[in-house]
Amino acid sequence: MTDTLVAENLRKRYGDTVALDGVSLSVGAGEVFALIGPNGAGKTTLIRSLTGTTTPDEGRVSVLGGSPAVADKSRVGLLPQSFDPPARLSARELVRYYAGLYDESRDPDDALDDVGLADTGDTWYENLSGGQQRRACVAATLVNDPDVLFLDEPTTGIDPAGRRALWSLVEDLAAGGTTVFLTTHYMAEAERLADRVGLLADGELVAVGTPDALIADHGGESRLVVETDARRTAIETRFTIEETDSGLVFDGVTPADIGDVVAELNDRGIEYEALTWTEPDLEDVYLRLTGASLGPEVTRKAGQPAIAGGDQ
Repeated sequence: MTDTLVAENLRKRYGDTVALDGVSLSVGAGEVFALIGPNGAGKTTLIRSLTGTTTPDEGRVSVLGGSPAVADKSRVGLLPQSFDPPARLSARELVRYYAGLYDESRDPDDALDDVGLADTGDTWYENLSGGQQRRACVAATLVNDPDVLFLDEPTTGIDPAGRRALWSLVEDLAAGGTTVFLTTHYMAEAERLADRVGLLADGELVAVGTPDALIADHGGESRLVVETDARRTAIETRFTIEETDSGLVFDGVTPADIGDVVAELNDRGIEYEALTWTEPDLEDVYLRLTGASLGPEVTRKAGQPAIAGGDQ
């Protein structure tokens, strides 16, 4: 597989703050690479270094075989985390404007259709909901049909249905050979879309691998959470039990084991409010590798918006 993106030993400081600390990675043609980390981990700085909008203090970047400065801009698409186009342009006018920046581009109406805004093209940008605004920006990013696509938090503020539609779009782009580099706060987004995931903490890339491999190697065991006032000393079981503020956590419980745990609770007359069985995910991997949570902005479930103000 040809490496479309390469970063070697990237370092970047802003005063006393270390944004990138020796980051190296490569992304192949047609691969979807997702970068996960809390706010302040260095995700946006890494995207800016890869796209040439920030110059690293040390290290080398290659995009499409050359430095970002000489890369063919018509082959690259970038959706920044913050994008604030003119409010009094309609969605169609916005996409048409960006289409006009290239010698060859897609039909703006086709790009709007791709992101689910075919019937909203004449609405002023300021009158679109937050999620619709984000989708209009995605359409503007796709209008040049890029070979390499950078998406910095692409689905923030988009409702679950719109998010899944964009996931399908990214999958179609990758299937057609587009290389996609994205950052996300949604664990379900990374697990569904990414061929490989990079975990970034304090400017360092602590692990890279497929979602399944990272979870299998570092995620730990499945767990059964029992909301109860009982203490672990009241139960004798083959499972390891942890006490938490909300109750007891049984480690290593498979779906087939749940009945055994319930029988044990009932036999001992232990009352409980709820049972929740969970499998490890990428957030568990991050916690185990770094000792730090991804933060409150991270969501595990696709239907749970990370911020208020999604699609109306």
